[in-house]
Amino acid sequence: MRVEIDPSWWASGTWEGRPIREFLERRDVTAIFRFLHARGVSYASIGGLVGISPNRAAEIAKNIRQVTAYEVLDRVAEGLGIPRAVMGLGYETGAVVPAAPVEPESFSGGLAALRVQLDEALAASSVTAYQLEMIEEATHDHVRGYLSTAPSVVLKQVTAECAEVLALSRRRQPAAVQARLSGAAALLATLSADALMRLGDATNARLWYRTAAAASDDSGQSRLRVLVRAHAAMLPYYFGDPQQTITLAEHALAMSTTPCPLTALAAAARARALARTGAAEQARIAMRQARQLFDQVEGADNNAAFEFPARRLLFYLSGTAAWAGDRTTAYQLQEEALELYRANTTPSIDPALILMDRSMCLTQEHRAGEAAAVAREAVGCLPEPQRTEIVLSRARDIVAAVPTGQRHGPVLELDEYLRECGRHAPLP
Repeated sequence: MRVEIDPSWWASGTWEGRPIREFLERRDVTAIFRFLHARGVSYASIGGLVGISPNRAAEIAKNIRQVTAYEVLDRVAEGLGIPRAVMGLGYETGAVVPAAPVEPESFSGGLAALRVQLDEALAASSVTAYQLEMIEEATHDHVRGYLSTAPSVVLKQVTAECAEVLALSRRRQPAAVQARLSGAAALLATLSADALMRLGDATNARLWYRTAAAASDDSGQSRLRVLVRAHAAMLPYYFGDPQQTITLAEHALAMSTTPCPLTALAAAARARALARTGAAEQARIAMRQARQLFDQVEGADNNAAFEFPARRLLFYLSGTAAWAGDRTTAYQLQEEALELYRANTTPSIDPALILMDRSMCLTQEHRAGEAAAVAREAVGCLPEPQRTEIVLSRARDIVAAVPTGQRHGPVLELDEYLRECGRHAPLP
């Protein structure tokens, strides 16, 4: 026999020694289902009222599944007779402020009631503090683990977080909540863009960087705005338009009000791009600016995606020196950078890219065999899921830089090796 739900339970009931209203306000659906089941309401009845299967209702009660989607929360409130306002879901459909004329003697009372309803409407949000904290924590987990994770895996992981942020952002949120959601969206979009760039999908990477820029602007956080622009500057660098890198890097520098690791990153990116365009003297000046900015701030020496520690600065500067034709300095900076990367246990594609710069230097010195050996080492030292297009294309540049008549021995072996890697390369 189906057990009826007593509406008074939601006002006066207790669960685990605490008012059930506290769990309602936190939208703790697990506690709600357990509360009902303890009062004789079967999982089949709960599921029927909420519009889910009995098995899923049992899994939610056992904390195997979580409920965060607004639509499901809406069905929980509606099906179980829980006042929507208690769960922060707004007023029941059709609930409006009375529009009838207010008598003079009751005007102050009616105005007070209107104010209370307005306050509640402004405070109503489909995001609990707990949900927001979980979203931000998950986002920062992705940031911390990004460098050691294959880009194809990153995209799968980030998709779920993006979907949740999207669903919550579509509904009206208080400004402070929306700013935090936009901040999370900016980081997730930047991770997606960078992963797509590593996979060689420049078109979609550019679109995701555009989304990241819009989200960072909406967040109101100047640091995030600089972060997105500084990282977006590297996309055209790797895909044939260093002049666009210079423009984006200068934009990031102009947006930064105080020196920080991100301004050093933007300056270093600008230096590399200037060297690629043949502006060697300007590139050297930009190198000095990047060093000066880096010395003014204390960059975190950790493995998070968007940090700019000393090893990455040396990586960028070594590439600048290589393209500026100062190979002696380039070799020295490459070795300093590689030494710091060897001391760090977290895998990264940066050492492979440094070796590619070294290989290019060797090619410029007409040491084709050594260049091919170094390029093959760069690719071979990476796990297969990390042998993405951004690395393989640089290695192909080495082969292309060797005159056709000199492509024999190690160069031909490198060319064949790259073809084989390309057949197994992860796709975007």
